[in-house]
Amino acid sequence: MSAAPVSNLVPLESNARIVKELARRGYNAEREAITLLASAPDSAAAVGSVVDRAPDDALRITADHVRAVTDDRSASDDDRTPSDDDLTQGSTPTRNGDESPTETSKTLSPVETEGSFPDSESVADSNSGSNSGSNSGSNSTNDAAANNAAASNADHNGDRIADDSPDTAPHHDPDLRDLEIGNDMTGRSTGTGEYGDFVRTFRDRYERLSKVLRGRVNHRPAEAIAEMPGGSDAAMIGLVNDVRSTKSGHWLVELEDTTGTFPALIMKDKGLADLVDEILMDECLAVEGTLADDSGILFADSLHFPDVPRTHRTGGADRHVQAALISDVHVGSDEFMADAWSSFTDWLHTPEAEPVEYLLLAGDMVEGVGVYPDQDEELEIVDIYEQYEAFAEYLKEVPADTEVVMIPGNHDAVRLAEPQPGFNDEIRAIMDVHDAQIVSNPATVTVEGVDVLMYHGVSLDEVIAELPEEKASYDEPHKAMYQLLKKRHVAPQFGGHTRVAPEERDYLVIEDVPDVFHTGHVHKLGWGKYHNVLAVNSGCWQAQTDFQKSVNIDPDSGYAPILDLDTLDMTVRKFS
Repeated sequence: MSAAPVSNLVPLESNARIVKELARRGYNAEREAITLLASAPDSAAAVGSVVDRAPDDALRITADHVRAVTDDRSASDDDRTPSDDDLTQGSTPTRNGDESPTETSKTLSPVETEGSFPDSESVADSNSGSNSGSNSGSNSTNDAAANNAAASNADHNGDRIADDSPDTAPHHDPDLRDLEIGNDMTGRSTGTGEYGDFVRTFRDRYERLSKVLRGRVNHRPAEAIAEMPGGSDAAMIGLVNDVRSTKSGHWLVELEDTTGTFPALIMKDKGLADLVDEILMDECLAVEGTLADDSGILFADSLHFPDVPRTHRTGGADRHVQAALISDVHVGSDEFMADAWSSFTDWLHTPEAEPVEYLLLAGDMVEGVGVYPDQDEELEIVDIYEQYEAFAEYLKEVPADTEVVMIPGNHDAVRLAEPQPGFNDEIRAIMDVHDAQIVSNPATVTVEGVDVLMYHGVSLDEVIAELPEEKASYDEPHKAMYQLLKKRHVAPQFGGHTRVAPEERDYLVIEDVPDVFHTGHVHKLGWGKYHNVLAVNSGCWQAQTDFQKSVNIDPDSGYAPILDLDTLDMTVRKFS
């Protein structure tokens, strides 16, 4: 890569500006490399020298690259005979009227003084909740805020701790990391769209979810129940084929298994109305009750969803390490919040963010093309490939030693039908920054013993539309996520808003209970725990578009949930 002349550089007084300068030149960098450059007497010249001497095939600047330059400079300085001016001035001259490097090193970056912790009380004080104020959870954010304030005061008083010195430069040991991908269907799609493919998908769904329910009810197949004498106790597990109310205010639910269908009548006086409100078409359900005298219908006494066991025990890392959970960046939109993104990536280069070694992106990296009516009027970049190229440039601002995992979303350049495979080779080649792992939507990412189910979240629209507002809403998206956990399927209803691709295996089944469930799509911030599973919808990095105004969506933009992988406590940080 060619380097710009050093004379064209502006002074670089902060980590953030160094990161941006390297990104402009086509590089990202390790945290330690940025720290070393920032501590150089002339950081601008150091950046130019490091870029000039970097190997031609290098995509990231490492600490070794920087040391090779700074060590040479130190040797040259040792050999130089000091002049009289050097001896009498006693300090390093400033550049173009700027502060001396000593004073500059005491100046905080904007993210350290303004954007490193949320200003919303609901975010700052909660372990679980949403941006609207329905919260409960870890108070680690309060401690972080207090620590930040103390650090800011110390910095402005000139007592900055030597976190940025070369001897204490942050460094991550890759040997300590452990990241595994599960349920990734990229490259494994077998569906042709024929009827038989759909049959196989739903049969697989039924077989796997019915196993979860068989320990709770004494299941009999539909054809066997039809042969039982009237008045017998019976239980059936099936996919919901139909739900309708009767003239008397009761509900008739038709279940289907591999042998046929059978109706169950849920009486309004049975106290099951609250559960009936949650039933979606095509989900797996168990019904227990008593057969009518003619054995033609099952009078339901109880309903069972596959659900998450209340005794679910979570995993955890054996060291203090964190992951940032974000989604819906939407590069290419004229409402993409570039300043907020830069504040976030600037913060990632600070000592406070040193534990953040993983970045999990839940889809919609770019705005896409032709996703909704008149979208072209709201695009800053109209070519899809150029959108990904721009996203790759923004991703360079993230520390180079960060492990990045991405799944696609409905705005990305993949098929709309779920499960969505990871990007094709052409898109992957554009986004080769960080050697990011690009996997399917959904996929399970096990990060140092913590199972994170990543799903973009298109089905949340359908859940919110179908269920009562107190059970699922855009203002509290985590509650809609609870429903998906309860159903053990990320997109249970077929034939509606969510498009489903037929595969031999239903990759949308939540067969293994995750520790963390991470989604995006709805552009709203919300989080909470359901049966000990942390559900997080991470908001977005796009301001409100005209289209969103037309459908009354007020996005929660510029937030980054930061998850402690050792304790599963979470801190939400606001950068806008």
